[in-house]
Amino acid sequence: MSEFAGRVAVVTGAGSGIGRALAVALAAKGARLALSDVDTVGLAETVRRAEELGAEVHSTHLDVTQREAVFAYADAVLERFGTVNQVYNNAGIAYHGEFERTEFKDIERVMDVDFWGVVNVSKAFLPHLIASGDGHLINVSSLFGLLSIPGQSAYNAAKFAVRGFTESLRQEMLIAGHPVRVTCVHPGGIKTAIARNATVPDGVDQASFAQFFDSKLARTSPEDAAKTIVDGVRKNRARVLIGGDAKLLDAWVRLLGPSYQRVVANIAGRVLPKG
Repeated sequence: MSEFAGRVAVVTGAGSGIGRALAVALAAKGARLALSDVDTVGLAETVRRAEELGAEVHSTHLDVTQREAVFAYADAVLERFGTVNQVYNNAGIAYHGEFERTEFKDIERVMDVDFWGVVNVSKAFLPHLIASGDGHLINVSSLFGLLSIPGQSAYNAAKFAVRGFTESLRQEMLIAGHPVRVTCVHPGGIKTAIARNATVPDGVDQASFAQFFDSKLARTSPEDAAKTIVDGVRKNRARVLIGGDAKLLDAWVRLLGPSYQRVVANIAGRVLPKG
């Protein structure tokens, strides 16, 4: 039986970028979809594209930081489809700013969406994944869950947390013998609007940061990212690296060990846009 045809796949952050590309890729493979986002306009467009491919779609406005709403959503998805096979925790936001200039509220917002959002959705859907007898939880971390760079302390903290949470949960599922596979995804630079939508501290030129990311770092299309993720799910990969940059830098950090930090600091001091 196909890993995707007829399976119920939940995708958060489905209104754009990797989330939309995942929804379309899964629809093309015959999956039934539960899609959510805070961007209802973008979500509606994703639903339209998925339904054009013949997918059965359940869509909901959902803020993954709202725990009660997430649990209610999980119940609604189960009621609609009767089972849940795959959950793609993709919803996320970006923030760029030096820690000295960053307020607590900015760090808390990134952690609430990028880490606690993953935890909330995982906790709400895990019993359903176990009950399906064939579950798969896919959590999107980042290249910045593998290495740190200046100006990304909040985002690094959240994405390293997603990585640690996901790897621990995979081990727990293996020990318990539960029929749930767990995958952590680490995208490199993806051609999405995440940098353009990123928040920054007062006085920082957000446009320069976004332009730098889009022109220098974003190399992989959302469609290629989705293809890589779907292939990793099919092969039950514990870790999925997306893009040559993610693969190269992961190997580089492993080779250099902690000394990579000084190298990054030296390079970043020369090339990153100043506030």
